[in-house]
Amino acid sequence: MIKEAPYTQLLIKHNILYDTKEKQLEAVKKDWTTIRLIHNPDKEVQMEAVRQNSHAIRFITNPDKEAQMEAVKQNGLVIQHIPNPDKDVQLEAVKQDGWAIQHIPNPDKDVQLEAVKQTADTIQLIPSPDKDVQLAAVRRDGEAIRFIRDPDKDVQLEAVRQNRWSIWHIPNQNKDAQLEAVKQDKRVICCLHNPDKEVVMCYLLSIPKAIQLLQDPSYDLKWEEEDEERTMEETNEGSPMCTVVDQRQHSIWH
Repeated sequence: MIKEAPYTQLLIKHNILYDTKEKQLEAVKKDWTTIRLIHNPDKEVQMEAVRQNSHAIRFITNPDKEAQMEAVKQNGLVIQHIPNPDKDVQLEAVKQDGWAIQHIPNPDKDVQLEAVKQTADTIQLIPSPDKDVQLAAVRRDGEAIRFIRDPDKDVQLEAVRQNRWSIWHIPNQNKDAQLEAVKQDKRVICCLHNPDKEVVMCYLLSIPKAIQLLQDPSYDLKWEEEDEERTMEETNEGSPMCTVVDQRQHSIWH
């Protein structure tokens, strides 16, 4: 309407259609889209429009801060239509929808933290997140670690505590993270890259038959040393149950 009828633009510019606040309020109460026909609407008029529909904010030039806050409380993503939103508005937006951070240039640490607390995967939108942001993300969802380059020991541990299977996404698995994951669920052994000896032993001790054999003084453990290299190779190849032991002890697993 505005593009096709130049005379309408003139009416809007001089508020001839809605020349009083009362007329403006009455109009937007009936139909929020009329906000686009009002030049420099009053704060109360702005609030009425965005309460009805958060997208009304896109038709308001220089919206009042309260109108901005009201809009992003309903829909965080409308922050993309707000020029230069301040930190309060940014925080409110990512609280409502973590993905709103994609529309915020250079969000500060507080905004980053709030975003990943809401939606852990938004860490992929943050260039070089610091350790606090990484920890917040994996505490929300351990699998968010797949978006973190070279996570340190603390971040790995937090991730597997939240979700033991997140160990799968860690290329440089720390021994303590491996142990934590296997203690939670022995099946995780299949997801480990080069499991540490201590981790393998932890796994074995979680199997009753293996414990019985290991406690038997007549049981020959020489196979561990003899087959260690082959075992590690088969583990890396993803063999079933990571064949930690020789086939001669196959009965351990059943």
